[in-house]
Amino acid sequence: MARSETDFDDKLIDILHRPVFTTVALVGLILATYRLDLVSNVEDVTVTIVRTILVIVWILFGLRFFRLMLGTMKRSTERFALVRQSTEPLLANAAAVVFFLVAIYSILVIWNIDITGLVASVGIVGLALSFAAQDTLANLFAGVAILSDRPYQIGDFIILDTGERGEVTKIGLRSTRLLTRDDVEVSIPNGVMGATKIVNEAGGPPDRYRISTSVGVAYGSDVDQVVEVLDAVAVAHPKTLATPEPRVRFTAFGASSLDFDLQCWIQRPVDRGVVLHELNLEIYKQFAANDIAIPFPQQDVYIKEMPLGAPGSSPTDEPSIGNRTSETIVEPAT
Repeated sequence: MARSETDFDDKLIDILHRPVFTTVALVGLILATYRLDLVSNVEDVTVTIVRTILVIVWILFGLRFFRLMLGTMKRSTERFALVRQSTEPLLANAAAVVFFLVAIYSILVIWNIDITGLVASVGIVGLALSFAAQDTLANLFAGVAILSDRPYQIGDFIILDTGERGEVTKIGLRSTRLLTRDDVEVSIPNGVMGATKIVNEAGGPPDRYRISTSVGVAYGSDVDQVVEVLDAVAVAHPKTLATPEPRVRFTAFGASSLDFDLQCWIQRPVDRGVVLHELNLEIYKQFAANDIAIPFPQQDVYIKEMPLGAPGSSPTDEPSIGNRTSETIVEPAT
């Protein structure tokens, strides 16, 4: 009968068996070296070699243990949000670098090698590299922040301040890739993504997206009929959701029309463009079938005659309509 929910303890025992056995054997070798009363130099070299092997063995165990922990935490994303499929290689490689540096430092100390100059040189080189690759490092740290904070995920549809809109296809350490509606892939540095405002159209608790289309009808139209037609168009479309129900709102008295707004919800934001296209086509057809007029901006032109002697008229003008100067007054239709 299993005593734990995961196999972490079993795997830990498996990877711990060899280091423990090796450590016991090497400690026995050190004790035997002291008991044999060897020459001082031989004894020191032997003990140093054994200690070096012990460092390597336990460094390798630490690396395997860390990777085992990552694999266990990856399967529990609710508790460990940072460790995911996309971040596991980064964390594993970072841990390998850290364990390697610790191993090198420990071995140098065991062999009594002065590392003061080496540490200073590494610091200077690291400082120079940080200045030379500051943009790359900024993108790298921003990528780690995006992967841990998760403002968007692969498959989400996002809109940036600069106007780019598309589906997230990949979140890398240096950049994020978007597939636009024109099937063009755009690569944006993570430094830019981390400093910009992002609208996640697929985000939020509900898995749905609202779309709306506005239309105006002529004054004198039956507003109840307009509401019924718009609601029927939204309900009949196969990609609109039944919950929440589509709704129609009488939004304004326009200059030449009564303005209505049709709002409905769809499952996938990627369908926004095609659904709006199909809704607008069907609205136009249904309005035509039900004799609902869609007005368009127009102007009426009135010609006003100017009397003789008025500014702009000629003193030789005859008192006939054809010879009188007139002005054109353009007034918008009501």
